Amino acid sequence: MNTQITDLYKNSFIKAVILANKELFLYINNSLTYEDLNYSEQIGFGGDKTLNIDLLAENLFIKYLQVFGNIYSEECGKLSNDKKFDIIIDPLDGSDNFSSNLPYYGTSVALVSDNITLAGFVCNLVTGVLTYRAFDDDIKKEYFLENRDSLLVSKNKKIGIFERAYSFPEICTKLRHAKLKFRSPGAVALSLCDAKNYDFVLFAGNIREFDILASLYICNELFLYKTEKIVLIAENKQKFNQIKEIIKNN
Repeated sequence: MNTQITDLYKNSFIKAVILANKELFLYINNSLTYEDLNYSEQIGFGGDKTLNIDLLAENLFIKYLQVFGNIYSEECGKLSNDKKFDIIIDPLDGSDNFSSNLPYYGTSVALVSDNITLAGFVCNLVTGVLTYRAFDDDIKKEYFLENRDSLLVSKNKKIGIFERAYSFPEICTKLRHAKLKFRSPGAVALSLCDAKNYDFVLFAGNIREFDILASLYICNELFLYKTEKIVLIAENKQKFNQIKEIIKNN
């Protein structure tokens, strides 16, 4: 841990990320308009079409977080390069889900210094649960809905997650032959962050920092396999090795 990071900076940064996510959560639930669901004329830095809600979310994070470091967002790219810390943001993970009213979308924020992740935050904007781990502390949760209890998760995991499965039919066939059930819900940061809830989480394709940095820091005690186009994370070593063998030639 970098001892030069003051407790004031740590506490202020955590509070700012929580406030940004809460404001976005409240906006989506109380003030959303049809215009928010329309595409803007902008193509995001990540190469995807940008919804107006993407830009609104990004501006919220910039407002709260730009004082803490260089903003590097999926929509606008990198803003400035004169600060010690980089803040990697996906302001709306699962934009297509959001615009289709499929209830699986959220946000992702990672704090990075010298290519080392120092904090990761992933918020499920449907459930109003923000999961985070910051500065080597334990995993914590912030609940935006009043009287919200922690979700109970069965220890008998039934399914895995394979994000972007549609692009890898051969892997899908191998998983099916191994009798491994999976879903492809379409929000990578959320899926990786919640890897403990699943048999495994597999992500294949174009891997971007926005998608993975925060979640992998949160789940850094799990088994991880990562290449230029594959991320596999699982809690169970046997299941991890089984999936790794299936994907080894991809």
